[in-house]
Amino acid sequence: MKNDGIVKFSAEHTSELPPQPHHWKALNEARSLLHKLALIGANPDGLSFGNISMRYKGNEFIISGTGTAVKPVLNLEDYCLVKSFNIGQNKITSLGLTEASSEAMTHGAVYKSCPKADCMIHIHSKKIFDGMLRDNFISTPADAQYGTPQIARAVEKCAEVHGKDEGQIVLAGHDEGIIVWGQSVQRTLNLILELYNKYGGN
Repeated sequence: MKNDGIVKFSAEHTSELPPQPHHWKALNEARSLLHKLALIGANPDGLSFGNISMRYKGNEFIISGTGTAVKPVLNLEDYCLVKSFNIGQNKITSLGLTEASSEAMTHGAVYKSCPKADCMIHIHSKKIFDGMLRDNFISTPADAQYGTPQIARAVEKCAEVHGKDEGQIVLAGHDEGIIVWGQSVQRTLNLILELYNKYGGN
């Protein structure tokens, strides 16, 4: 198990190029834009933040790999297919040339809770984070830390209350963290850009 502040779950991982969904290009272009806006990237100490995913089939999903947020543009090799996940056991099964992002379990919680969700994006922005808390957006508990089963369960509960089709949640226990999901890549990106235009960038 990795527990170095980046990945906190146990992974059964196969090193193999993941499949490329037909709309993967749209996902990757959205991710490049979010990197340009500094909503996905790396802190001065080099720690990556932010990730992006899309449903593949059933509850399987393609997600950007751990440590890749620093890159301006990703290739398919920088993504991973999460084939299964178990929140209770804090374990995932994955396939890719890189391992899944630290927030893979949280993405899985959204896809499990929201059958119509096709894309989920996790960004970081202090201005957006503070603005959403100020305006009483739905948020996870402050004691639910990133990359843990607790935050995955909290997100699952918020998603069930917030709506099955799309949502915007503040991760109160993950400073500056926000997650957004929608029925398409473009709709999810638009929901983020609405927040960006309302509250400003980082």
